[in-house]
Amino acid sequence: MTSGASATSGASDTGAASNGDIQAVSRTAQILTLFGPETPEVTVAEAAERLGLNRTTLHRYFVSLEAAGLLERTEERNSVFTPGRLLLQLGAFAIGRRKVIQLATPHMRDLTRTTGLTVVLSLWGPSGPVVSHVEDDESHGTIVTVRVGSQLPLNTAQALVYLAFLPDQLTADRLLGTLPADQRMHVREQIAGIRERGMSEPILNARGISVIAAPVFDKSAICATLAFVGTAHLLPADGSTRESALLAEAAARVTAEMGGGATEEVHHD
Repeated sequence: MTSGASATSGASDTGAASNGDIQAVSRTAQILTLFGPETPEVTVAEAAERLGLNRTTLHRYFVSLEAAGLLERTEERNSVFTPGRLLLQLGAFAIGRRKVIQLATPHMRDLTRTTGLTVVLSLWGPSGPVVSHVEDDESHGTIVTVRVGSQLPLNTAQALVYLAFLPDQLTADRLLGTLPADQRMHVREQIAGIRERGMSEPILNARGISVIAAPVFDKSAICATLAFVGTAHLLPADGSTRESALLAEAAARVTAEMGGGATEEVHHD
């Protein structure tokens, strides 16, 4: 009986901790939604009144959110809080991701109609590019497509383009360090060629799929890659000059619409 009581007590504690964690997330969301175009600044007292919560509890939340970089105190008044740099950075990142997909989609459709090839937009994920949008032409007999959400390996054309133009080359070096020494040397040579050309050459994988990728830049750095994907017959490694030119032109147009500059503006040590 004692053993059973202990088990029940333990389960209750775990549930309470879990509920506490969920409540903390919910309250954090409530606090962050107080900010907007009409209310760029909020005090703890104002938040307590609007949310109907205890001021002391809310003060602890505000201090914790400040320490995490999600909120900042204003220079004029120490008791007034505004969205922090991390929150602004995440917001800008999310908006940028949505914007580049919206801007790139019509260009991708034009490329698909012109060439019959699959066009893939990839965005940088935690450890490499992730397929975020795909356009393909189903009127053709042979379709090579890629699943949205796929994490691309470091030896793919899209990953190599990212590694060539990432502003944080420490991240690039760390990722390259995960490759075997002989493969790492080859990848570095490919990256150097991409920086010189401004995009990749067709890369043929073991399954006979060929890929060409080009970078898209926003105002600060590379924000996406556009890529042609097709069979070696449709996208030959030694005869894709037209496709390379079309892809480069489309990437340049999306870059211009994103407010980005030319690849030469991205510097590397």
